[in-house]
Amino acid sequence: MSTAFDDHHPPAADLIADCVHCGFCLPACPTYQLWGEEMDSPRGRILLMDAARRGEVDLNDTVVQHWDACLGCMACETACPSGVRYGRLIEQTRQQVERRYRRPWPERMYRAVLFAMLPYPLRLRVVAQLLALYQDSGARRVLRRSGVIRRLPQRLRELEALAPALSRRRLEESPPERSAVSVGRARLRVTLLRGCVQRAFFGDVSAATARVLAAFGCEVSAPRQQGCCGALELHSGREQAALARARALIAALEAGDPDRIAVDSAGCGASMKEYGELLADDPIWAERAAAFSARVRDVSEILDELGPPALPMHPLPMRLAYHDACHLAHAQRVRAQPRRALSAIPGVELIPLDDADLCCGSAGVYNLVEPGPAADLGRRKAASIATAAPQALAAGNPGCLLQIGAHLSLAGQAIPTFHPVELLDASLRGIPVERLLADRSRLLAIDR
Repeated sequence: MSTAFDDHHPPAADLIADCVHCGFCLPACPTYQLWGEEMDSPRGRILLMDAARRGEVDLNDTVVQHWDACLGCMACETACPSGVRYGRLIEQTRQQVERRYRRPWPERMYRAVLFAMLPYPLRLRVVAQLLALYQDSGARRVLRRSGVIRRLPQRLRELEALAPALSRRRLEESPPERSAVSVGRARLRVTLLRGCVQRAFFGDVSAATARVLAAFGCEVSAPRQQGCCGALELHSGREQAALARARALIAALEAGDPDRIAVDSAGCGASMKEYGELLADDPIWAERAAAFSARVRDVSEILDELGPPALPMHPLPMRLAYHDACHLAHAQRVRAQPRRALSAIPGVELIPLDDADLCCGSAGVYNLVEPGPAADLGRRKAASIATAAPQALAAGNPGCLLQIGAHLSLAGQAIPTFHPVELLDASLRGIPVERLLADRSRLLAIDR
């Protein structure tokens, strides 16, 4: 049979056949919600995969754009009554696209630059330091108010708009290589992923994660010699690079034989839990990858497993909105655990968001390569948050925090954003809520 795909892991016919085209995925799909276009829905994209597999369509610009427009949020998997593994199908399809479709040269160059930066924590660290200097100096505020930003090329405008609120002081913090248990005997030995975007832009979050895990009775290690998990490359079809990073990370983090491998970035955790399947064809790594994946947990899962901390939790009276990161809620099916952890903080009132399951538009590198629909979804999420009128918002993924924070700022909403562990850490350390919110609001004010 003639086919548009090669023989290396094409979209599997049996997975395609699982889709009965019932339409339950349509209201769950962000791009279908934006455009109402069948080919920009999960079942439409699966139909295109099947047509390409049968040789009925080529990998041309139109077909590839329908697949490129997918966020990979996997909300359709949650909605699907037939258990279609859409996430696996779109990953297999994107690998084919990267090998067999030649993008226009400006897009090839742009993606090459992105992936020369994103999986490299030290390179991202330099970018983060420069951004902090740009903001701390007041240059960002001046350039935005003067209108100079509006004269930049579109790509640069989009990247500048997404740059997070940073300060050099915030970037100085990172988790120690080893943390002592705060109270009592060690209940679990935990190795913490440092990540790449997380390490460069949210080192303070990972430091808070280490302190919180220690307070809950964990012996925590965070080896400095670890790299990117490969999630961003995997979701973009760069299979071989992603698998190489997966092997290297397994070797780096399995060395201490931890009970759990803790992740405070939803996208990373989702990919790391798939290592066993992704490396199943590798006779050297298959068993190690499966054992590794079995130990990976989102930090909220570990806290939920351990129960209350030995240390008292101090009140943080606030109205708090919680955003479900797609790769936590849909890919990992972790919803209740973060809410239970936040609800255990005295004084926290969790308030619901409209369209809570709808992606914010971050989706790995989606807001960098598909900025138009990403911005539409970011504005929609920011409006939903503004309607709920919380004092702060929490989300368990750095990409979500970057995207939501940027669009709240663009909408003139000074609502501070936090990773859940930052709030747990503040409660355990007795930081007054007024100081916590004021510190984050002051950071947002520097950025304006």
